[in-house]
Amino acid sequence: MTEQDVRTLLAKLPPLREEIGKIIVGQQQVLDEVLVALLAGGHALLEGVPGLAKTLLVRTLASATDLPFRRIQFTPDLMPTDILGTEVLEEDHGTGHRSFKFNQGPIFASLVLADEINRTPPKTQAALLEAMQEGHVTYAGQEHALPKPFFLLATQNPIEQSGTYPLPEAQLDRFLLYIRIGYPTEQEELAVLSGTTGSARAEVKAVLGGEDIRQLQQLVRQVSLSPELLDFVNRLVRATRPATSTVKFIQEYGRWGAGPRAGQALILCAKARALLQGRFAATLDDIRTLAPPVLRHRVLLNFNAEAENLTPDDAVAALLKDVAV
Repeated sequence: MTEQDVRTLLAKLPPLREEIGKIIVGQQQVLDEVLVALLAGGHALLEGVPGLAKTLLVRTLASATDLPFRRIQFTPDLMPTDILGTEVLEEDHGTGHRSFKFNQGPIFASLVLADEINRTPPKTQAALLEAMQEGHVTYAGQEHALPKPFFLLATQNPIEQSGTYPLPEAQLDRFLLYIRIGYPTEQEELAVLSGTTGSARAEVKAVLGGEDIRQLQQLVRQVSLSPELLDFVNRLVRATRPATSTVKFIQEYGRWGAGPRAGQALILCAKARALLQGRFAATLDDIRTLAPPVLRHRVLLNFNAEAENLTPDDAVAALLKDVAV
């Protein structure tokens, strides 16, 4: 890619935000984290109470990126074949020859919304593991490649426990970012009420295509990260492990720490955030900003922490405070 190609690509990112902003009011941090996950080539888990526009955000992103989009509504009776696809027996009416043909499921799209992923049993949740990690699906011994780019956004409701199946740690680790969506501010909520109860409807135009996103994902890996920051990320992730950590909070309340995948995720996300802001070098601020969504689902706390209402976000805050820069 020439310098002009790079500048042309980066010039499309501000209009992408503007197009999404036509529908989504506020939630800038959430939008930034979703775009970071997209550019870093990973997947994201969105958590928030009902009515905070999680599904609408994903649909708007699909419209603004012109990517093939599919939505899967996870329910207790959903089966793996409802996601991956299935083989059907077809007959050639001319020759009478019969053969099996694989009919692709909704997972074969560039942007997939796994809505309320914690409402389906682990058997069906596990159907996503290979697709998220390897970028292909295996059925009847045959590998079927998923389109590129492939971006999975899953949503879940944090307040309901009845009829839900919490994601196992192994699957949570496959998500690059664990994004929490909070309530809007008073002014943002007023704008939502005003803009969604009238007759006017904003139209979202496609700004980025699949090829643009593939090039941006390649460009992210070329963003510079200093050896000092690389060492800081390494020490930060290693400090999450109670057996070797020097951070008092982790020693007292930690049960299990993050693996090397957390360090990879934090570095890629820091580079993606730098590129989103038009920089070609990641900074300490990028790492600090993205440490919570990268680590909150990879740090497990013990019973003492639960008894004192401490959360993984408290652990990340302690890590950022105590690990020397």
